[in-house]
Amino acid sequence: MNPRDNARPGSADSSGAPETSANSVAAKASGAAGSAKSGGKGGAAVDTFDEHDVHTDPAALETLAEAAAQETVEVAPDGSVVGYRARRTLRLRVELARQLRRRRVQLVLGFLVLLPFILWAAFEFGTEGGGARSGGFVDLATSSAPNFVVFVLFATGSFLLPMIVALFFGDTVASEASWSSLKYLLAIPIPRHRLMRQKATTSALLSLFAITLLPAVALGVGVVFYGAGEALSPTGDAIPFDQAMIALVLTICYLAIHLLWVAGLALFLTVSTDAPLGAVGGTVLVAILSQILDQITALEGLRNYLPTHYAFAWSDLISTDIDWSNMAAGAFSAVAYGAFFGLLAWRRFRTKDITS
Repeated sequence: MNPRDNARPGSADSSGAPETSANSVAAKASGAAGSAKSGGKGGAAVDTFDEHDVHTDPAALETLAEAAAQETVEVAPDGSVVGYRARRTLRLRVELARQLRRRRVQLVLGFLVLLPFILWAAFEFGTEGGGARSGGFVDLATSSAPNFVVFVLFATGSFLLPMIVALFFGDTVASEASWSSLKYLLAIPIPRHRLMRQKATTSALLSLFAITLLPAVALGVGVVFYGAGEALSPTGDAIPFDQAMIALVLTICYLAIHLLWVAGLALFLTVSTDAPLGAVGGTVLVAILSQILDQITALEGLRNYLPTHYAFAWSDLISTDIDWSNMAAGAFSAVAYGAFFGLLAWRRFRTKDITS
């Protein structure tokens, strides 16, 4: 499909005159009605059968011909049919409801709700000895609800959360192409920029909900089983519960910003391939590669430019003296990578030949 095929809905033909599908329908219906009447005696309309033994109603055909003859197709200056509004196509609430009905979204959200209970069970039934703590990070996880949330985010921040964002963004357009429905969406017509924007916005809302859902459930589990105590850090700092809740909100905001690079890369891959698994898997592989390279100390300062280098910069919030430098650098890096991949995705989708 040519990239401009969906740019001018209801456009005029090559001669400049608008399409007159209504007139052609009227002509066909009038001809059929006339032939049906000619078969009756004395000009009276009678029911007839055509050469394929299909019953025809002359009265209905005549009514159809009159209605079609009165129908007019007006063309706007931009070549679109008068009354067409691009903003009325693929509404956000429709796309969001459609995605929420998909089984993979339900399974992902259900797993995020279940995961804190699994971790609690692991601590509860896997504890050895009389419960003495040595001060390690895993031991601190059971000291209070805020510490349990911190542990859950540490355990999921390097792989699970990036994978979920990659799933929501990497599957959004490639799945339509794999179902051979993308070309029909564009033929409705839905402008390409609007389709991509609505898909990306829906994926962003689902990702933000997932990033918020996990610590919220973990906090509830922690309060029930470990109490609303102070947040303790491995360095010995203690933060009151109310300040720990503020730190938790800031942590969610930072994670949402940090994962922008994952969203941008997955969006670029999803418009570049017809295989959803390829887009999601490619994004996850890049994230894993970046984490591996970040462990190589020989790279020295070059590691600062890796997109995953500041993945856990939010841990500085669990301190009485917060250092914002790492979080600022991580946010800038994520926004830069996200914008770069987002622009590549927009350019690729705008010029891509859609055949599926």
